[in-house]
Amino acid sequence: MKDKELLLTIAAIGVYIVGGLATFAGAGLVLLMKGQDLWGWGEGHTIGYLLVFVGLCLTILGVLVMRILRNRI
Repeated sequence: MKDKELLLTIAAIGVYIVGGLATFAGAGLVLLMKGQDLWGWGEGHTIGYLLVFVGLCLTILGVLVMRILRNRI
């Protein structure tokens, strides 16, 4: 049972960190890439908005999972 909890804890922290990185990367794209194409995927600032939103959702998910695990252990 402890191995499963440790794995979930590491996954929650990983999701939290990835969410934070995506949020800051998205903010950088919004500020720096307005009107520029980003590798043929679209304009940089629109992809930045997507990264900010997804990053915030992942960060919130990571915090919620960490809180749930803290209350269970």
